Amino acid sequence: MDTLAIVILNYNGQSFLAKFLPTVIAHAEGHPIYVADSASTDGSVAFVRANFPAIRLIELPYNGGYAGGYNMALDHIRTHYGGATYYVLPNSDIEVTPGWISPVLSLLEVNPHIAACQPKILSYSERTMFEHAGAAGGFVDWLGYVFCRGRVFATFEADHGQYDNNRSIFWATGACLFIRSDLFHRVGGFDTSFFAHMEEIDLCWRLQRLGYEIWACGQSTVYHVGGGTLHKSNPHKTYLNYRNSLFMLYKNWPADGWLWGKLLLRLIMDGVSSLLFLKVGQWRDVLAIIRAHFAFYGQLPQLHKQRKLLLSQQKKAVSLYPKSIVWAYFVKGKKTFNAME
Repeated sequence: MDTLAIVILNYNGQSFLAKFLPTVIAHAEGHPIYVADSASTDGSVAFVRANFPAIRLIELPYNGGYAGGYNMALDHIRTHYGGATYYVLPNSDIEVTPGWISPVLSLLEVNPHIAACQPKILSYSERTMFEHAGAAGGFVDWLGYVFCRGRVFATFEADHGQYDNNRSIFWATGACLFIRSDLFHRVGGFDTSFFAHMEEIDLCWRLQRLGYEIWACGQSTVYHVGGGTLHKSNPHKTYLNYRNSLFMLYKNWPADGWLWGKLLLRLIMDGVSSLLFLKVGQWRDVLAIIRAHFAFYGQLPQLHKQRKLLLSQQKKAVSLYPKSIVWAYFVKGKKTFNAME
């Protein structure tokens, strides 16, 4: 069994593979690299075979999104290659840096209670700024809204070393997720109904319910292009984010009797955000939010079964950020993570 498997999921990302695979190879620190291709149509498979013969190529039968694709790929690695103690899942549009692996592995190895961890995620185009997808570690507020050290809503901080410490967080980004393989498979991997977006937050929430911790490692840095597969302006991304946020909230919210009250508040606040989209003429995003809510209602029977199972398995209460980041950000004017602590 390998100590670490570097696993890159690819869907029509040949240009990113050409740009970033050489750097991953240069800084792999001796660990095997896999490219799991989700039935790409842009020649990615032939490109990897021709240009990177040392890469272990996995051809998936269809595009199952981030969640389904990684579940299939990691099951294949476990079955056909003997598995690995840890997985790291960098997006295809991630540029790694020298020494990006060792600090995270050291943190995982010294503390067996850490299930998953992430490096600092900086912007590839603005290299001193934190990037949207995870920044320096994520959190969830009492209404299920997510935010990060280094990024709250549309405010991005410059990296001045303010988040260089190693610390526990609520969720580690799927843009470059390190995770213990035994725990990944033990909890069933990602929830494939999410397809893409927020599946890593759902996974981190489930791992914490079993008593494990999620951390950020400030001594490791990577750079992320962002939106490589699905651009942030795409209404389908809006749909997935709103729908999956509701999926995650319903499945994982503590059994405190406030679930439906929280969902009602979310419905109202999502309606307000729809009006903001409408104000700037983004009516397709408004339709995406409406579709997201109806998809959530249609999935409620299955979500309820998942919720009951998770509650029956829970070993530890999970603490969320106890206030509203919407109130803190838009009303009180607190724009950074440190201002909210």
